[in-house]
Amino acid sequence: MHLPPTLHRAVPWAWAATALLAAVLCILTLTPQAPMPPRPSPDKLYHFIGFGALALPLCWVYPRRAWAVILGVTAFGGAVEVIQPFVGRGAEWADLLADALGAVAAAILAIWLRRVWPKPA
Repeated sequence: MHLPPTLHRAVPWAWAATALLAAVLCILTLTPQAPMPPRPSPDKLYHFIGFGALALPLCWVYPRRAWAVILGVTAFGGAVEVIQPFVGRGAEWADLLADALGAVAAAILAIWLRRVWPKPA
């Protein structure tokens, strides 16, 4: 895959940001938490934003492979949901859906930004 020089320099940063975000998401989603009182929670919004942020850097540098990034991020979210019951947390299909929707939204945003972002002279 041929990338413009300015984008080529961004690739290591995109991978580093993705690895860092994956580590942060693991800490946030796989550490035991105290029971929450029954009230409305922005939990699904957190999943949407967190997994969208995870997808954004790689979708930015690999827009033609956004579908692979979306699948990878969704698989990561699925793995988190499978592991959560073993660390005292609950797994929810709705969390996985929020993860996938966040990845899709991030891919759309990254592709759109690449099209409208000013090109270097």
